[in-house]
Amino acid sequence: MELQVTTLAGESAGQVSVSDEVFGLEPRQDLLQRMIRYQLLKRQAGTHKAKDRGEVSMTTAKMYRQKGTGRARHGSKKPGVFRGGGKSHGPVARSHAIELPKKVRALALKHALSVRAQTETLIIIDDAKAGEAKTKGLAAQFAGLGLNSVLIVDGAQLDDNFAKAARNLRNVDVLPVQGINVYDILRREKLVLTKSAIEALEERFK
Repeated sequence: MELQVTTLAGESAGQVSVSDEVFGLEPRQDLLQRMIRYQLLKRQAGTHKAKDRGEVSMTTAKMYRQKGTGRARHGSKKPGVFRGGGKSHGPVARSHAIELPKKVRALALKHALSVRAQTETLIIIDDAKAGEAKTKGLAAQFAGLGLNSVLIVDGAQLDDNFAKAARNLRNVDVLPVQGINVYDILRREKLVLTKSAIEALEERFK
């Protein structure tokens, strides 16, 4: 598959050949849904916690006499029916992560890239570099390319000036190629890959 390459200034920079096995698959919604669910559950903190009756600090002395009060029989103030008592069946700290085979995760990434290629929301640029860390100039270049909500993926090393200039722009994410993932690809309207990112992805899935 041949894709057009452009510069940040909007000028043509030739073409690049990409693999149909990475960018030309027929997208499967079930794979993408499973991968996004895997990512969102994995990043969930799971630190919610409530103390049960064995963890609260309350007196265990008998509250009042057993008979003659007309009230229920109680021995401790730790049960959840009392103020300050332990929570019955409350939340506990745990991991929400689910299992997803490595091959399925890799295939889901290919399908996400294929979605962008087939819907013409994939843009290839020659490089992602800026002469100075100025947001205003980069915003003008993005406006010229029609980029409002975009994920930009560069090679293994990001250009420091470009990353600093882009981080002040709303709905713009910049990642090195090793950080590319299905959720970030699909939550933005467009995906921008540099030629370095294309080469790294081709090598990764070879």
